[in-house]
Amino acid sequence: MRTAAAPTPFRSLAVALAALALAVTGCGAGDSGSAAPAARPAAAADRVEPLSPAPVPALPATVASADGTRVTVRSAERIVPLSGSLNEVVHTLGLGPKVVARDITATFEQAAELPVVTRAHEVSAESVLSLRPTLVIAEATSGPAEAIAQIRDAGVPLLVVAPAAALPDVPRRITAVAAALGVPEAGRQLVRRTEDRIAAARAGVPAGAPKPRVAFLYLRGSASVYLIGGRGSGATSLLEAAGARDAGAESGLTKDFTPMTSEALAAAAPDVILVMAKGLDSVGGVDGLVALPGVAQTPAGANRRVVAVDDGVLLGYGPRTDRVLTALVRGLHQPAGAS
Repeated sequence: MRTAAAPTPFRSLAVALAALALAVTGCGAGDSGSAAPAARPAAAADRVEPLSPAPVPALPATVASADGTRVTVRSAERIVPLSGSLNEVVHTLGLGPKVVARDITATFEQAAELPVVTRAHEVSAESVLSLRPTLVIAEATSGPAEAIAQIRDAGVPLLVVAPAAALPDVPRRITAVAAALGVPEAGRQLVRRTEDRIAAARAGVPAGAPKPRVAFLYLRGSASVYLIGGRGSGATSLLEAAGARDAGAESGLTKDFTPMTSEALAAAAPDVILVMAKGLDSVGGVDGLVALPGVAQTPAGANRRVVAVDDGVLLGYGPRTDRVLTALVRGLHQPAGAS
């Protein structure tokens, strides 16, 4: 996030990423003190699962970029993805050994030792170009614009991928990256695998279960940033797939994020609050969250119903989206204290 303004659904909500293993935390009304785990998925290694055998790129390939240009890729030997989600897609397609850099949001195990080419969340064109990339893959929100232009002016093929805001965007992004890398069949294989796993995660919603109202809060206590997500936050699709309702969107919040006021919380009236793990930590855990103005007056605050998912995967809409859904389903529908 460049400033303390409301973050965009894809890029700025991947601020200061934690490890990508999922953590779900909740408390019932009868608990005291710090939050106790209500439902926690089995610990999973912070790794992606590449396709095997690794595909062989068939290049050159000319593809449409989301910014209206056409890009011809002649080599996939030195790839620089400029977001954690895009890096995850490349690695999962089986081309991780060809990735030569990462941005700060790519923290999964296979990418963790790669050189970082961003300062905070700003792309460093000099750092990118020093690695002699044969392809740079960027988000529509990657910036600053001057850095993106400098990379292109140096003659490096640069593909812009449209942002993700809902589950249908997952196959589209995988397909776009696979086409540019000259591995379209691997893209189709990964899309099938990802869609099957998402369907299995969705099937975990208990039949006939009530649909709790869930408010997605973006918290950065160190910067005094407290926001509530609306229809454009990117969380609505995940919540609906997990058998819940987006309380912010249903209360009439049409923007991505709105300042979190007592009035906004009262209108949303969430049964459960969804946060990112680092955001929850930044306000002092569940105790600190409930102490924020208006939170204790909501059903979620009164009952200390909080679900936290680690920052790196919540809105990534990548090949591990099924893990996010599994965490949400467990956190929203398992009784407190269930294992």
